[in-house]
Amino acid sequence: MVKQKTIKNEISLTGVGLHTGKEVTMTFKPAPINNGFTFVRVDLQGQPVIEADANYVVNTQRGTNLEKLGVKIQTPEHVLAAVVGCDLDNIIIELNASELPIMDGSSKYFVEAIEKAGIEEQDATRNVYVVKEVISFTDEATGSEILVMPSDEYQVTTMVDFGTKVLGTQNATLKSLADFKDEIASSRTFSFLHELESLLEHGLIKGGDLNNAIVYVDKEISESTMENLKKAFGKEEISVKPNGVLDNLTLHYPNEAARHKLLDVIGDLSLIGVRIQGKIIANKPGHFVNTQFAKKLAKIIKIEQRNHVPTYDLNQEPLMDIHKIMAMLPHRPPFLLIDRIIEMSDRHVVGLKNVTMNENFFVGHFPEAPVMPGVLIVEAMAQTGGILVLSTVPDPENYLTYFMKIDNVKFKHKVLPGDTLIFKCELISPIRRGICHMQANAYANGKLVTEAELMAQIARKQ
Repeated sequence: MVKQKTIKNEISLTGVGLHTGKEVTMTFKPAPINNGFTFVRVDLQGQPVIEADANYVVNTQRGTNLEKLGVKIQTPEHVLAAVVGCDLDNIIIELNASELPIMDGSSKYFVEAIEKAGIEEQDATRNVYVVKEVISFTDEATGSEILVMPSDEYQVTTMVDFGTKVLGTQNATLKSLADFKDEIASSRTFSFLHELESLLEHGLIKGGDLNNAIVYVDKEISESTMENLKKAFGKEEISVKPNGVLDNLTLHYPNEAARHKLLDVIGDLSLIGVRIQGKIIANKPGHFVNTQFAKKLAKIIKIEQRNHVPTYDLNQEPLMDIHKIMAMLPHRPPFLLIDRIIEMSDRHVVGLKNVTMNENFFVGHFPEAPVMPGVLIVEAMAQTGGILVLSTVPDPENYLTYFMKIDNVKFKHKVLPGDTLIFKCELISPIRRGICHMQANAYANGKLVTEAELMAQIARKQ
């Protein structure tokens, strides 16, 4: 049960965007629990917020690009990799331009800034998705494939093969996020000379120079190309090293390209929105296949979490039996619809009801095919939530609970005589002035049968 983490202090960095060439100031700020990773465009009216969410990916040419309601965030992957690599869960990233600074083309400077800001634990448990089976995605056009398989911790392996002699086949592995800073963070982005020529012709990489991207020379350089490169990079002389890399840069690792691809995978998969406990294996990864896999996995996780049925020991001593419940709630049979409270904290409560053929409502509600009325399931969830909100006052017997709002109600399965209903209510926001806003779920037979957002308020009896 690992605690969520954020940074202690805010810290800013200034650089240029690789493709736009625009100077940008980026500020890391502490974020509250369950915030996740969010970007704020402080240069735009209203300072719109864009969540690091795979569903906002709109383009993956030369980087991952997000867009929400017309607001763009360009090339966030190196920053997101640093945030994950520093083991953070919540952070706010303010920008005064659309594209994040490229710095030296790696995550190194972002990691250093985060460590300088300091890291602190928060009073909430980290949301982790434990991989139980192999999940994969393949891009048929390129042959790129990425999969995740069960593992004791988050691990990543990348394999790259660009079919060029200058780069060859490379592999890289990260066995633990604790090694990210030392083994992956300083791996810089790279490009091939033939790609560079095309990008320059189309007016891209305006912020590029020989200090923030490794250039692999995969073809003979003509005099005209050499002159264009000198002009673009503001250099009087440019040459090719014996290892096939344009000069002014020394490789940090022989397999720096594979390590940077691994860095990109970590950054792109942060868009899933939850931590992964599993091993990622990526063959010829790229931003398109990475983000498509992120979208697929995020959808699977959302469905599993929605249908996840918590398990409880129904034979243990209840926290509250029917007598204690009646001492707190004003309801009485046949309208008292919960039998036990089996778990409760300051943010959630779990109740239970055994549904029998003797229920009063079965007399007139489909008597030949008895089904528990959905409105009564909602009422039972509300009574369970009422226990939570009434527990915040010293004299609950002097209060009544009233509905204020019911939203997003969904009935997924029938509840029949003989079923045991489990109700779980969790606060969506803290209880204020006796108002309780909660997510309520009802489970039976290992399935989610009903869900709803409920808002209620307690008021002192007149």
